[in-house]
Amino acid sequence: MGYLSRRRGRYAPAIVTARKPAELSFEGWIEQQIQQAQREGLFDDLPGSGRPQRSDDGADPGWWAKQLLRREQVEFLPPALALRRSVEKTLAALPSIRDERRVRELLEALDAEIRRFNARVTSGPPTTQAPLEIEEIVAAWRRAREESQST
Repeated sequence: MGYLSRRRGRYAPAIVTARKPAELSFEGWIEQQIQQAQREGLFDDLPGSGRPQRSDDGADPGWWAKQLLRREQVEFLPPALALRRSVEKTLAALPSIRDERRVRELLEALDAEIRRFNARVTSGPPTTQAPLEIEEIVAAWRRAREESQST
């Protein structure tokens, strides 16, 4: 039966792996154990099944922090790049908005953020984001809406 181990708050029989037979190489013995486990379904329904494994082999000491940021969908960018990404996302979302008043509100809020950002000194790369031409963007949005409604 082997030794007893403390598992899940109680004592249970320990799982002891058989010794490697002398006639098998380590690779052959390990391969044999893997194939047996596959036949028994021990690898079915493992967490992360069907997803690629990390390929950095632990070379990056901050891998766990990066994985946490990805999983929690947290973005950590320098302020100038975060502003640029905000502009890109807002402009990309405009075609799905139906109300011109809402488009203007979004653009005015974004333009105010750009102007505030450009007025202060920040660390990191400088911003190259010019204030928005709200009337031009709204006019282009209006033309695109009219074209999509006419087709």
